[in-house]
Amino acid sequence: MRIGVLGTGNMADALATHWVRAGHEVIIGGRDAHKAERLATRIGGSSKPASLRAAAESGQVVLAALPFGAGTDVARDLHAALEGKVLLDCSNPVGPGFRLLTEGGPSAAQQLAAAAPAAHVVKAFNLCHEDVWRMRPPVFDGRPLAVPVCGDDETALACVRELVRDVGCEAVAGGGLERAGLLEATAALFIALWVGEGADAQAIAPPLAYAAGPSHQEVQSPTLLIPAPARGSRAGNPRRRPGGSPEGSDRR
Repeated sequence: MRIGVLGTGNMADALATHWVRAGHEVIIGGRDAHKAERLATRIGGSSKPASLRAAAESGQVVLAALPFGAGTDVARDLHAALEGKVLLDCSNPVGPGFRLLTEGGPSAAQQLAAAAPAAHVVKAFNLCHEDVWRMRPPVFDGRPLAVPVCGDDETALACVRELVRDVGCEAVAGGGLERAGLLEATAALFIALWVGEGADAQAIAPPLAYAAGPSHQEVQSPTLLIPAPARGSRAGNPRRRPGGSPEGSDRR
């Protein structure tokens, strides 16, 4: 696969390195030709330096590894070169105080899509620090890191899922591009927990088996089962609603 990279920063370095090792042809595009050349040299393999426009024109997939705002400006300038391409957005619109800069408006990914309307924008790789993406591979307690992916075009999503696997991770369907803002808000929350509070963001969610609460079998002990009362008797357990509370009980 031919991959154009817009940007020469840490995310460009981390992801492009994996993709070159996986055998993809990577073009590093930058405003500063010297920075693009230095990054391409450091990555080695099939990577080559180029201008932003040349990287956009050459790639089947184009990674916008640019800060929020700058990516939209570049995409607008290169919209013709991005026509029909998969445009991969990994940016996070997070400002001082861990504030979500897009709150109340379109997400960063949607703004990118508006700037390059003929491209197929996919949101991914935005939930972790760049050094996590440098890991070979990002595996924790024997489990590969899961990467939510949001987009509207199935062919574009398939390309990005392949690139996720090439990083050593597992792609998770995140829904259409309209849900990309949820990924960006999640990043703002996680960064605030990790950096602002020193808290383990992973600890805020239960395991999948408990996502809807413990199962009936897990919470009901056989020794506590009471036989059904005889007809007309008021003894025994009250009838229960589907939600689990006795009929007539006050749940306020």
